[in-house]
Amino acid sequence: MTGHTDGTSIVVGVDGSEPSMAALRWAAEQATALHTDLVAVHAWEPAANGHAPYAPAPAGPTLTQERERAVQILAATVREALGPLTGDAVLRIVAEGPPSRVLLQHARGALLLALGRKAHGNFGLPSVGPVGRECLRHATVPVVTVPIADRSQESVEAVNSPSLTGSRAS
Repeated sequence: MTGHTDGTSIVVGVDGSEPSMAALRWAAEQATALHTDLVAVHAWEPAANGHAPYAPAPAGPTLTQERERAVQILAATVREALGPLTGDAVLRIVAEGPPSRVLLQHARGALLLALGRKAHGNFGLPSVGPVGRECLRHATVPVVTVPIADRSQESVEAVNSPSLTGSRAS
């Protein structure tokens, strides 16, 4: 894929985090409801060695190994979020470059771009990170930020469920 969609797909940014899995699940539901394609995009950048140009090269991963790792992250995230039977239902794209630039490029012409976000920001800061903010500023398509589920509320509901009332731990 060259970076432009045909207007009938939902693009979702995937980085292996819980928020990106929430966005992937939401986008998959929307794609099914709208009978459209789902495109999962993972951007990666080569690791900077942080050494002076005259220093010996560190024994870190090669570019090929880094790209293979990016492919693995995307595959594992799709499998964990959507289950092992996704098959060809999700078009997976791994692209080298800054995440916001890669996501914006691949979302151009899509129905929308879905991104994950934390449920609440810390210290009064917005819950959308720098990649999300950049995408919100520069996207040419609607951007949806999907929060992760509030696990504390789920656990309270599970503890108070009628099926657990009256049962005792042995």
